[in-house]
Amino acid sequence: MYLLIALSAIIAPFIFLVLLRFPATKGMTWSALIVILFAITVWGMEGEVILSSIFQGTHKTLTILWILFGALVLLNTLRNTGAVDRINQGFQSISADMRVQVIIVAFLFGALIEGAAGFGTPAMVTGPLLVALGFRPLAAATIAVVADSASVAFGAVGTPIAVGLSNVPIANATFYDEIGIMVTTLDLFAGTFIPFVLVILLTIFFGKNKSIKQALPMLPWSLLIGLSYTGSALFYAVVFGQEFVAILASLTALVIATLTAKKGWLLPKDTWREAVREGFVVKEKKSEMGIIAAWAPYVVVVVLLLMTRIIPWLTEFTQSAIDLSWTNILGVEGVSSTWEFLYSPGTILAVAAVLSVFLHKKSFHTFVNASKESLSTMKTTSISLIATLAMVHVFTNSGINLNELASMPQYIAESLANSLGFIWLIVAPFLGELGSFITGSATVSTLTFSPIQYSVANQIGLDVNAVLAAQVIGAGAGNMICVHNVVAASAVVGLSGKEGDIIRKTLLPAILYGLIVGIVGFIIAHFFL
Repeated sequence: MYLLIALSAIIAPFIFLVLLRFPATKGMTWSALIVILFAITVWGMEGEVILSSIFQGTHKTLTILWILFGALVLLNTLRNTGAVDRINQGFQSISADMRVQVIIVAFLFGALIEGAAGFGTPAMVTGPLLVALGFRPLAAATIAVVADSASVAFGAVGTPIAVGLSNVPIANATFYDEIGIMVTTLDLFAGTFIPFVLVILLTIFFGKNKSIKQALPMLPWSLLIGLSYTGSALFYAVVFGQEFVAILASLTALVIATLTAKKGWLLPKDTWREAVREGFVVKEKKSEMGIIAAWAPYVVVVVLLLMTRIIPWLTEFTQSAIDLSWTNILGVEGVSSTWEFLYSPGTILAVAAVLSVFLHKKSFHTFVNASKESLSTMKTTSISLIATLAMVHVFTNSGINLNELASMPQYIAESLANSLGFIWLIVAPFLGELGSFITGSATVSTLTFSPIQYSVANQIGLDVNAVLAAQVIGAGAGNMICVHNVVAASAVVGLSGKEGDIIRKTLLPAILYGLIVGIVGFIIAHFFL
């Protein structure tokens, strides 16, 4: 019974969002109430801990809404300055084919943003950018969350590995680099296919014929770009370590993708544009703005993100100058929420939006109007996110109880380990996905489950690096179905209420990704290590 209660944080959202098709505002509110009720009556959590967890979730919602605002205000400002029209024309000169654009924008540019920022930022940036390029909002949100997966292991300059695995007994810098090499090795057999998966999703769900036939001609080029990313990622992990893998690999693949797409190498001759939203027309009149000037605000974003994360004194300043964190909420030790305002990707995105006004020589009123547009888009999202994160933090804080039970996530992990230990390497990625689905963070998923993964690997005699690498990749794959990422991605494209529709489309890719990683990890660990 305890296992079923612990799984309520997964079962309830699945039933309400996916099966019953409730909007997240309603579905996640009911899910949160169910989990809270079980936490009090079965798990023995006290009212003070429950309330502090709800406040923790509310505070974290503010940090996500700030990133959401930053992504929206940057895009809306660039729309108003005319930069988006110029970016669109630039893509038309590379390729007008939407199958090519999803790979370049969502997968590769998203990976670059992931490598610099992480924490759900890529989907919030690439989703609205795809909409600006003419994609239907549902297509943009679906593609954006699936694309932000292979690069997640190395997000925010290696945070999911360096922080996520920090509570493993053998953790040190050399160990993190070894895990990075194992992650990129396994991903050669899984992450390489993500670009083609994006094309399949696009053609099956958003094409007129709903057919995979329109995706197949893209297979050679998609695999080239996928292998360019994963192959170079392995090289950079071996040569430079794990911190800059996503950044360097995405830049490498971006160059290859741009050059080959412009030449039409390995690409079909037809131009596929069936996912274009009704009424969208590419402006024929050539923009007077230069392509470098149009992209400059996004370059500013990447540069500022990197500077605030790799320059020690700047990192320290941005993390401490305006600290809105809330520690030991309501006096409950360990229940805290961080918000280092200047360090937040939201602040950097907002700064880039302000700078773009001056770069593009427009009135500051352009930014003001963009801010109003952005705030109006976010109205209903806050309710969904508060309910989601309240549930998440009650779930993760459930170890603080009167019944002396392990926390719900730990109970799930230990139950799975006891019953499925003999095929653990196939199970390991799905534990990572489970953690991300509930908590919304690959780093938190790995922090939560890596000690259990480490213990199971030692007990069964499995290769520790293979098991932990499977956990890390699985946590990244969980981004595809993570409720609060989906809620945020829906909000930035103006599509609140369709979260269940998105998860139904992303669930199979998430399962397949985990399955491939698990099988490859099983083969490597049992026959090559």
